[in-house]
Amino acid sequence: MKEISFRDDILPLKDKLFRVALRITFDRAEAEDIVQETLIKVWNKREEWNSLESIEAYSLTLTKNLAIDLREKMDAKTEELTEQHDRTQDDANPHEKLEQKERLMWVHRLIEGLPEKQRRIMQMRDIEEKSYKEIAQALDTTEEQVKINLFRARQKVKQGFLRLDAYERSTN
Repeated sequence: MKEISFRDDILPLKDKLFRVALRITFDRAEAEDIVQETLIKVWNKREEWNSLESIEAYSLTLTKNLAIDLREKMDAKTEELTEQHDRTQDDANPHEKLEQKERLMWVHRLIEGLPEKQRRIMQMRDIEEKSYKEIAQALDTTEEQVKINLFRARQKVKQGFLRLDAYERSTN
């Protein structure tokens, strides 16, 4: 069995771990914190590394679970009630809020339904704000291929959303 090295085997996973955390939290700072926490937890389990089937799978699972836990905590947080809060809540139409939440959920589902390469490119470009060159290097492809895949991904999401919107209008 190969000896696992933190520097050679675990640190190179940082970008992958970051993408997983960012995909779940949608917050760069939170994703960075989750990656840091993951690396600390993996380091603290160093005696068990050789008994793990895959250190990468372990690290990715840990990151995913930490991100989900954080997301659930954030969703469960209650806001302090203030006069300003009361006014904004009263002004907002609950039906519109629900529609907006559902639309956002559908966009996330549409993105998750993309082919892996298109989803990764869209994630890196639109969420992580990486340049075409950085994405091309990370995925070992050309900038033109990145642009083509990004265009196709955006088109699929747009078309799916337009179909959903047309369906909602026809049922109302």
